[in-house]
Amino acid sequence: MDWEKAIIMRRSVRSFEMTRIEKPKLDLLDRFAEIMEVPFKQHVSVRRFQARPDKKLYFAFDSPPENLAFLAHTDVCSISAAGFVGELMILYATSLGLATCWYGHYIMAELERLMPHLGSDRESVRAKWGYGKGETEGERAICITPLGYWKQGGIRLFDRVQESLISHRRKPAEDLLEGGMTDRDLPDDISYALDLARKAPSAANSQHWRFTVTGGGKEIAVAMPVGYKHIKWEHPDVDIGICASHFWLGLAIRQIPCRVTISEEEGRAVWRFLL
Repeated sequence: MDWEKAIIMRRSVRSFEMTRIEKPKLDLLDRFAEIMEVPFKQHVSVRRFQARPDKKLYFAFDSPPENLAFLAHTDVCSISAAGFVGELMILYATSLGLATCWYGHYIMAELERLMPHLGSDRESVRAKWGYGKGETEGERAICITPLGYWKQGGIRLFDRVQESLISHRRKPAEDLLEGGMTDRDLPDDISYALDLARKAPSAANSQHWRFTVTGGGKEIAVAMPVGYKHIKWEHPDVDIGICASHFWLGLAIRQIPCRVTISEEEGRAVWRFLL
């Protein structure tokens, strides 16, 4: 598929037609979830589930019939891996003409009713949204996304303003590179991959990823600043994983082989790409 086109086309949608997705598309999504390959060891689960518009799952909008959940353990590396894997699924859905929206503040009790996944740990259901803060035992739905067709006539004023003023404004590469590096210092292929990386979605368009290029352009690290805290979003490492997936896709498009590692350093997930 054309990954670059999917990255450029992807939008966060909060207004959906209440129609079902055609079975051939659902089969393709399920198959992609089964055969998806990523360049690191991971244990993220992708689960498709159904919801009803008359039951509140998302605070900001009614749910279409089909949805996806990305489940992982709750250490920072697993949370970030959920962002990486989930974004590949979302981009693939985009290529099929489907609309999505990364969502972390879902209503936990309703998700558990629709898609039981907490096992014996019923205490977690008491959380109002998401799985709460801090590391817990077992897997949790780190984020979910609605999956369907965009209802353009139902767009709220807030979403129109966000689309025009916030969602797709991107910081220049110079603001995201650390260590005194500038975009002019980078090989063309790395600049291309970084450009796709900075197009990644993030909570409130915070764009809190930073890139460190060392070894003459042979090692690139993607992470958020040490101690970074988002005002509303408890798990910014998800966004770092999303950004890392865009960078990896950029390298793949340019046929640049790399080894990918992810580690926890100073309380955050750090992705390294060794070319």
